[in-house]
Amino acid sequence: MQADPGIVPVATIGFTGKSAKSFFDLLARAGVKTVLDVRLNNTSQLAGFAKKQDLAFFLKQICSAAYIEVKDLAPEAALLKRYQSKLLAWDDYADAYLELLAKRRVESALDAAMFDSACLLCSEHLPHRCHRRLALEYLNSQWGGRLAVTHLV
Repeated sequence: MQADPGIVPVATIGFTGKSAKSFFDLLARAGVKTVLDVRLNNTSQLAGFAKKQDLAFFLKQICSAAYIEVKDLAPEAALLKRYQSKLLAWDDYADAYLELLAKRRVESALDAAMFDSACLLCSEHLPHRCHRRLALEYLNSQWGGRLAVTHLV
């Protein structure tokens, strides 16, 4: 059976709680061709092997995958800080982030084709309370459910 040509396979992954081996193995097994970095802070020493400066090299060498930074899907610094400082509950953060995406009109600014065999990268280990999941849910709602999302954990 042939896959629906209108369906775009896309994954998400967080690097926290994973070894470099596990992280790159997950990407390779999923057939990821491009990693879309949706982190606000992607140059921190805390990012280890997933630092922006190193990640493009590792992806190309280990997975033959490309690296693209997608700041349109990153949260604003003040919003993220309020959530991380526990001044904002998850549900309020999620609502504010979705409003931000709508204000940015990301569904018009981004092309669905860039998500084909791509993987959204963030730091959170699981997607449940991570903006990468919210971003894809938002885009899916705007693009008629074209994204077939897999969370790599």
